[in-house]
Amino acid sequence: MGWLSHLLGDRVPADFEGTLDDGEHVVGSAPVEGGGYLLVTQLGLWVPADGGPRRVGWHLVGKAAWSAGVFTLTESEEAAVAGKAVLLADKSPVRFKLARPGKVPFLVRQRVDGSVRERHRKDLGTGGAWFVERKVPGRDGTVLQVRPDPGTDLDLIKAIAEEAAEKLAKPRG
Repeated sequence: MGWLSHLLGDRVPADFEGTLDDGEHVVGSAPVEGGGYLLVTQLGLWVPADGGPRRVGWHLVGKAAWSAGVFTLTESEEAAVAGKAVLLADKSPVRFKLARPGKVPFLVRQRVDGSVRERHRKDLGTGGAWFVERKVPGRDGTVLQVRPDPGTDLDLIKAIAEEAAEKLAKPRG
């Protein structure tokens, strides 16, 4: 890698089939065994998928793990809205085998951690939930995301989430 590439980040692989947004820059990439790439940009993680590569925004990376040559991604989806809060549900984990991961696992960890502004665990008698205030790539401000434990009373979580989001929206003094 030349010094300019080192300073500016990796280039988009020549055979990458996705289309980056204007101003979106690749800062790290790794070829996936079986085809495609994991690409790290300021807006999210590009992953191979049926129909072509797609980007998962940093605010929707529920969990990312790196072990024994395998990168495991658990993506979250926005399952419901409670006022200005968003309730998340995790999709099934997807595994990508990387023979040459380079700095991708480190960059993913750095960006996911960087998207989190605050986190709080609320335990209830029938379960609980994580309340996480996160930065959404490409937008100003933050969003309150709530990930309830399986079996937790969703109506109760929605009420708590709505109230918490309202308090966060008010100026702190």
